[in-house]
Amino acid sequence: MWRKGSKRSKRFGGGGAGGEPPAKRQAAGKETPSEDADDSTVVAQISKNKRVSVKSWNGKVMVDLREFYVKDGKDLPTRKGISLPIDQWKILKDNIKAIDEAVKEKENK
Repeated sequence: MWRKGSKRSKRFGGGGAGGEPPAKRQAAGKETPSEDADDSTVVAQISKNKRVSVKSWNGKVMVDLREFYVKDGKDLPTRKGISLPIDQWKILKDNIKAIDEAVKEKENK
């Protein structure tokens, strides 16, 4: 059973022994200054707001399928999407025929 007091706040980062507040975490999708926001190559524009691009993130090459939105004249990425590392991209690429056949089968029903 939980009790009110300092144990709970210390356990969950409510301040340490030094009385300092817990470190703030950066929100998902925000880039740190060391990350290059323009280090992506748009390969295909799937629709008005959906793109496939290849980018480098944390030193790894990723295939990114993502939805974008426009704010102040700039195209910005949303959280709606997926970034596949190269090993997962190769698995998807190797299974394109099977995926395509399954799509055709569903369309004919």
